[in-house]
Amino acid sequence: MSETANLILVNGKIRTMVGTTASAVACRGEHIVAVGSESDVLALRSGGAEIVDLSGRLVLPAFTDAHIHFASFAVSRQSVDLKGVTSLDEAARRVGAAAGRTPPGVWIVGRGWLHDLWGGTQPHRAILDAAAPGSPVALWRNDGHAVWVSSEALRRAGITRDTADPPGGEIQRDATGEPTGVLAERAMDLVVAKIPAPSVDDLARAIEDAILIAHRSGLAGITCMEGFDAYRAYHQLKENGKLRLRVGMCLALDAFDEELEQIRRDGRGDAWLHWTHLKIFADGALGPRTAWMLEPYDDDPSNRGICVTPPDEMRRLVERAAHEGIGCAVHAIGDAANRAVLDVFEATRSLWHPRGLRPRIEHAQSTTPADIPRFRQVGVIASMQPIHATQDMIVADRAWGRRVTSSYAFRSLADAGTRLAFGSDCPVETLDVLQGLYAAVARRRADGYPPGGWHPEQRLTVAEAVAAYTSGAAWAEGEELHRGTIEAGKLADLVILSDDIFAGAPETLLQTRVEGTIVGGEWVYRTF
Repeated sequence: MSETANLILVNGKIRTMVGTTASAVACRGEHIVAVGSESDVLALRSGGAEIVDLSGRLVLPAFTDAHIHFASFAVSRQSVDLKGVTSLDEAARRVGAAAGRTPPGVWIVGRGWLHDLWGGTQPHRAILDAAAPGSPVALWRNDGHAVWVSSEALRRAGITRDTADPPGGEIQRDATGEPTGVLAERAMDLVVAKIPAPSVDDLARAIEDAILIAHRSGLAGITCMEGFDAYRAYHQLKENGKLRLRVGMCLALDAFDEELEQIRRDGRGDAWLHWTHLKIFADGALGPRTAWMLEPYDDDPSNRGICVTPPDEMRRLVERAAHEGIGCAVHAIGDAANRAVLDVFEATRSLWHPRGLRPRIEHAQSTTPADIPRFRQVGVIASMQPIHATQDMIVADRAWGRRVTSSYAFRSLADAGTRLAFGSDCPVETLDVLQGLYAAVARRRADGYPPGGWHPEQRLTVAEAVAAYTSGAAWAEGEELHRGTIEAGKLADLVILSDDIFAGAPETLLQTRVEGTIVGGEWVYRTF
């Protein structure tokens, strides 16, 4: 061995995620140079090398969140937080408090509400009008697929009783035909267009502040599902040497031409910031009952959800992206949406497969038993968020009934040979990876509900779940040669955990702490 190391971790339990274990790992600069026994690894130390005794701690490849809205998470920390609010009165109180510190006429924004927590009571513009008189208010539902707005927001957007629903969207109305103030899917765009976007500088500052939270969760990388302004903010941080998180950036459909021009000019990027897939929406979400279903919702028999992007249009987008050498990541939650996306990818396989592109379905929440094997057969990655299963289960039982037996089907998809990539969908849910792992392995919430797990036949092993957050997420981005496992030559992205999550009951995951995160061979978070 001729290489030397400047950072050596010893006396640990190192899971490489390639089927081997070790007690020591050596890094030089941004890369791993050796994995093995302490004697072999210590032989590589250079003068001044940092040698860290792990005292038996577990080391894994640092996690990658394969589906996150990180810029939105960063900004949401500064807005009205309605997550977990259990009454309309409390929601109104928080909006009123925000109105008290917001200049007149300035938008009040927030997110996190779930009317399911309010006994089914629906939000209405009148509540916001009373809490913040005359103010434009826009509050996104927790899943981001509906927005609750005030009368002033509707006025600024030009929405009246005579405004038609836009294609792929819905303006919810009362019995008299007046807008209630709830806009779903593409109807949200009517209001979003009127809200001043944060500047790139503001986004960059918010993201920089939020990166430490990612490091505390053991994350070294993310696949970001946001727009071109978010990319510009990441790029600014990178140029200023402040981007200590690896970002795979999905292309946004509304800026596709501009993004393609940049790729042609500057290339796809590097290990810190690079373009990945084109993001497309096939449907909506479960909560607002806009996920596109083959059969009506059990609790809404007249409704099958919303097809946001018709299959013919989707096929044209997939074909155009493939000609540019870009794969597609398609949001699909309902079983009709998942089937339509699989159909499109199958019909276009002769175009994208020879180019080595890796299509993804984002969420893949409700699938029919007949469609589960098709993920592997067609070659589609299932990019899923385990914590959705445990957070959605009560609503899913109510809305989908017997169909939940093949929903959030981690085990069935894995057994069919599907490549899994796991993420959080933050800020919809927490970016805490250990909670996501627990949801995948136990199919229970952190409070232990339900005993025995929700459809426990869909549980994964700890090793399978960890792989989906590491090697699977790297594969989904086309980064498997550089990260996702602990091997010589790969980037030195590591996470150090307090406990061996592979031993003992699933609850070990909830008791375990992230005690260190290394990105590119440098400590970005450490508690010991």
